[in-house]
Amino acid sequence: MRIESRYNGPSGSGNGGWSAGVFASAAGGSGPVEVTLRRPPPLETALTLTDGEVRDPAGELVAEVRPAGAVDAVVPPVDRATAVEAATRYPGFVEHPYPECFVCGPSRADGLRIFPGPLPDGRTAAPFRAPEQVTEATVWAALDCPGGWTVLAAGRPYLLGRIAALLTALPAPDDECVVTGALIRLDGRKALVHTSLYGPDGALLGAARATWIAT
Repeated sequence: MRIESRYNGPSGSGNGGWSAGVFASAAGGSGPVEVTLRRPPPLETALTLTDGEVRDPAGELVAEVRPAGAVDAVVPPVDRATAVEAATRYPGFVEHPYPECFVCGPSRADGLRIFPGPLPDGRTAAPFRAPEQVTEATVWAALDCPGGWTVLAAGRPYLLGRIAALLTALPAPDDECVVTGALIRLDGRKALVHTSLYGPDGALLGAARATWIAT
């Protein structure tokens, strides 16, 4: 396994959702998977997965992968017009801790360009056009940042610590999708969030629960 440099989150490390998706795909299996990131995933580094542990060439633990059990973390959908309108209020346009993030960085013209904005009820929503090449990691990535932006704010950065996802289908290239996120609870430095991805017909493509940690 290798996280290519273009799939970064914070500068110098892999996007958490994309990296978790790569690790989950490597683990195989048909049910939901939970990935715990033990340190920022290194870029352009040969990683190995053995007995549920992702390690770098020096043997340092990068992540742990295990079956997740049930993932019922479904955030209700909104229509695309509502998601487009919410994205105009994306806080990351004003201040972003990781502006080069492959998923939500406004500086990345070649990224997924998912810009989750707040809804009146506190959820986030964003439109998402599936890229020409769609993999499981693409969906994991799409399910990542919209949850983080339920708690990310100016001067209050968070990083993904753990994510469990269940994918029901992959979007087709250029599908106009919608992703929603919700904050479930705060516990000290930890935030539990849920996210869901919906296809053009409103069908649920994937759902995730995640723990983000204040840095």
